[in-house]
Amino acid sequence: MRDGDTLRVGDLDETDLLARVVPLMPTQALLGPGDDAALVAAPDGRVVATTDVLVELRDFRRDWSTGADVGWKAVAQNVADVAAMGARCSGLLIGLGMPVDLEVAWVEDFAAGVAAACREFGAVVVGGDLSAASEVVVAVTALGDLAGRAPVLRSGARPGHVVAVAGRLGRSAAGLDLFLRGVPDGPADLLDAHRRPRPPVAAGPAAADAGASALMDVSDGLVRDAGRIARASGVCLELTTSGALGEWITELGDPAFVLTGGEDHALLACFPPDAVLPGPFVVVGRVGPRGADPVLVDGRAWTGPAGWDHFAR
Repeated sequence: MRDGDTLRVGDLDETDLLARVVPLMPTQALLGPGDDAALVAAPDGRVVATTDVLVELRDFRRDWSTGADVGWKAVAQNVADVAAMGARCSGLLIGLGMPVDLEVAWVEDFAAGVAAACREFGAVVVGGDLSAASEVVVAVTALGDLAGRAPVLRSGARPGHVVAVAGRLGRSAAGLDLFLRGVPDGPADLLDAHRRPRPPVAAGPAAADAGASALMDVSDGLVRDAGRIARASGVCLELTTSGALGEWITELGDPAFVLTGGEDHALLACFPPDAVLPGPFVVVGRVGPRGADPVLVDGRAWTGPAGWDHFAR
């Protein structure tokens, strides 16, 4: 051991580290961690599957976020993708790469954050992997159960349908802006929105049951993600700031936070005009015919920031 009594990852072997971490996580499954693979029930006969990666200094910083924050965020963004198909999460596989000089306490804190998010969103961990890496990297695969529903795709929006959002937009971007400007003691609710997003996961299956024609997780910004639905459906999503979007813009003071800020993990949906929207959803626009622009904001093309792009310079 080095640095006095500080225990580092490199002071343990993989078996010892797993023995500290696995008991901290909810691991219910037909066969959970301990063998070469897990066994998860698939009562629907189909499995929704998604994966996401968090890379230190690209997706989070350890001087801004605790291990628990990173664990929470890793779970949240994956269960949101499952919900965006109209499904409920049935299992998570978590891979963790880390430097050998990382404190073991950070890894245990990460596991506690995973466990807290699992309790919040109704998920369990069924397996994973550990590896050495030059920085912390978290790779999560999430499995989901549709419970007999048809999956809700991005390609079903039609002219005349309404556009709606469940969850708040812009708060994670506003929190990130505070960190970037060196204001780590800013409004706690905004800082926490960035570190620990709370996707409305129950709204995904509810949207499917209500007849949603298109559905997705807003991870890269409303305008960018609305464009993905528009292109997949061959339509234009016409957003309006006269309602909920305008209220959020007024609260946060910058339209770009709400329209292009990422990582709130709200759900964006389109519904037929006669559908009864589930309670979490608020109308933010309508679907129009395909035009020169896939997305309009108050009748005009958006000329502000484009939203999150992992490979943008």
